[in-house]
Amino acid sequence: MSGDLPVRKQRWLVAGMAGFILALSALHQIVPLSYIQLHNFMQHLYFLPIVVAGVVFGWRASLWCTAAVGLTQAPHIAVAWSAEPVYAMDLLLEGPVFCIAGMVAGLLADRERQYRASLEMTKRKLEQVYLELQQNVERLKKAERLSAAGQLSAGLAHEIRNPLASICGAAGILKRGNATGESVVDCLSIIDVEAQRLNRLLTSFLQFARPRPPKMQPMEVEPMIDSVLALADHAHRAPGVVVLKEIGAALPEIEGDPEQLKQVVLNLVINAIQATPEAGAVRVGAALEGECLRVTVRDEGVGIPEADLPRIFEPFFTTKDDGTGLGLAVSARIVEQHGGRLSAHPNEGRGMTFRLDLPLRRSVAA
Repeated sequence: MSGDLPVRKQRWLVAGMAGFILALSALHQIVPLSYIQLHNFMQHLYFLPIVVAGVVFGWRASLWCTAAVGLTQAPHIAVAWSAEPVYAMDLLLEGPVFCIAGMVAGLLADRERQYRASLEMTKRKLEQVYLELQQNVERLKKAERLSAAGQLSAGLAHEIRNPLASICGAAGILKRGNATGESVVDCLSIIDVEAQRLNRLLTSFLQFARPRPPKMQPMEVEPMIDSVLALADHAHRAPGVVVLKEIGAALPEIEGDPEQLKQVVLNLVINAIQATPEAGAVRVGAALEGECLRVTVRDEGVGIPEADLPRIFEPFFTTKDDGTGLGLAVSARIVEQHGGRLSAHPNEGRGMTFRLDLPLRRSVAA
């Protein structure tokens, strides 16, 4: 514990204990020996500096303090030996007792100091490990961001290359000036279609790379689903494909961005319609699941190969010939901003079910 005190305070403490011992010894000499009770009281006061020395400076300090008490008290003991031998014997016996008490207190204090030093060392090591772990995590995050940026760049370049090749080919035919009227129309159609495809691709990429923060507000899910189903009626579908709404009991309100969640559900419904063959059904449902509201979109298509399931929410991954591979990635990002989760599960029969789990309140999302 002495390590906790500045050197100046340690010196003042040593001087104070020395003055206390000298003062007691002087009083023993001044007070007449006939006041035995007073002498006994002063004798017991020697216990204080001996124990304080042990607690503050260690058990060895108790030995030195006991020796100092013995030396300063020796003249008084010599005087008392002839007049009050029993009292003098008590003085001699109490000295070792005080010394043992001081040493025990010093040993306990030393053990406590060692324990505190060990804890302090462990704390410093843990802080160092935590700092290194934090630095490693930051490096991993940076590497992950660089890797993701590289994958996005590579995917975007790959997706842009094909439309550009078609546009360049059509423009080359027109530039040579020997194309027939029918060929000119075909080339212009190719340029128009591929330009629109590039625009959709870049729009989806910007939505994924820089999604706007959701404007959270209380909203009802069933009217949002009804709006999605009304829009889905205009989607291209195989003959006989029907879209069914399966909502039972009244649904509670949630906190979310209606436009963004509408975009997510519409994307899932259109994907399900395009995946469902003739005479199939797409089922859109919603139900309360604990502290979340679950929206499900179930199709009866061919499903997704099990090997591709872990990648379906990656940007630019698609199983469609004309897909950008960003629809599900953007949807997953929007759901994540809402504190929810978007997942895909194969049906027992055929097709897939996409589950959109949204927390009812922001506190649950946090």
